[in-house]
Amino acid sequence: MYTEPDVVDTASINRNIRSIEGDILIRNLHFSYNGKPVLQGIDLDIPAGTSVGIMGKPGSGKSTLISLLFRLFPVPHGAITIGGIDLHGIPLSVLRGSIGYVPQDAFLFSDSIRNNIAFGLDEEEQDFEEIVRYSRLSALYDEITAFGDGFDTVVGERGVTLSGGQKQRLSIARALIVKPDILILDDALSSVDALAEREILKGIRAEMEGRTTVIISHRVSTVKDCDIIVVLEGGRVRERGNHDELRLIDGYYNRLYELQRLEGMIQD
Repeated sequence: MYTEPDVVDTASINRNIRSIEGDILIRNLHFSYNGKPVLQGIDLDIPAGTSVGIMGKPGSGKSTLISLLFRLFPVPHGAITIGGIDLHGIPLSVLRGSIGYVPQDAFLFSDSIRNNIAFGLDEEEQDFEEIVRYSRLSALYDEITAFGDGFDTVVGERGVTLSGGQKQRLSIARALIVKPDILILDDALSSVDALAEREILKGIRAEMEGRTTVIISHRVSTVKDCDIIVVLEGGRVRERGNHDELRLIDGYYNRLYELQRLEGMIQD
């Protein structure tokens, strides 16, 4: 039985749009799920080419906010624009094809590591040297080559033969290899150790220079070098600024920083 999706292209789309670029502006964004308010009056400017960290307790609205950038749920007209264009004016295929998204629990296919990394590329675009390069950038190359079949190793359904950290790093390589206009990491480094995290983030900053990166995380070490850090609470923006600015506020970010520093999770 066919069910009509809630979100479809509308008559207002501009079919001449082939890519998205420019500032992301969110204005007075409200969103409710099953009658329960999730986001309430969100105002947020994300200048093109910047990195943004989003933090907050579970249920604060972080992942919902990101889902609305994809239009996975209906978005109020005028609430989100990219490069001055309302999301409703951008074809869904262009919008979603321009965003590299890495979730916490990444989905992998029962296929080779090579094909999982190259999944988003057309066959003629698949270059093994590029696959290798992005596996290095995601700090996975040494572990891949340690497998008996290297890049031809079949990972099994949902990547069952890989660790959580390996699956996350493979998914980061898969997202970066398509050279997205916007990269979103949704708690995508939660299973990666601190050393690998620093290496990956350094590579991402270099790779995404001039493009926009949004990082959701519960770890201060993951977001502290972002240009802008936003703390959500109860579906509202409670804190915003860079690392140094938020350290001067006795708020959620600073308290979490001190806690994680004492636990040895952060190295200054």
